[in-house]
Amino acid sequence: MMGVGKTTVGKRLAERLSCEFVDVDKLIEKREGYSINQIFKDKSENYFRKVENDLSLRVLKKKNLVISLGGGAFLNSMIRKSVKNSAMSFWLDINILELSRRLAKSKKRPLLFKKDIKSTVNKIYLERKKIYSQSDFRIKCDFLKTDIIVEKILKIYEKSKN
Repeated sequence: MMGVGKTTVGKRLAERLSCEFVDVDKLIEKREGYSINQIFKDKSENYFRKVENDLSLRVLKKKNLVISLGGGAFLNSMIRKSVKNSAMSFWLDINILELSRRLAKSKKRPLLFKKDIKSTVNKIYLERKKIYSQSDFRIKCDFLKTDIIVEKILKIYEKSKN
């Protein structure tokens, strides 16, 4: 879900694992030369989702990466299938009130633009929760510091290698 800290946690996790970190949203912005907000505005959400699909599937073919998918990417069945076949997935879950508080500060979330933040976040979360629950692991991140979340992921990762 947007705003949970995927990029922050992903960067720290990649450092700890001594591997590359890839933020698919940043790849999209770099490729298109526009912010995601601008892509939504000028080219449409459908266009953005097509680019997201193409880049996510390409990145998921690579090895030894920590990848931050966009908040809506896992909803795409092709991306979800690729994740299941090639990676270990983590749903960073956070309570809706905290998520709404974090997202209220953001001006770069096109799905929230000019909308009631709390009700919109609640609606998006409830729509996505069933799909997100298909992740390999769920980490309840409520009020946890980044390092604690990273440690939880590392423990699961290390256990899976044995």
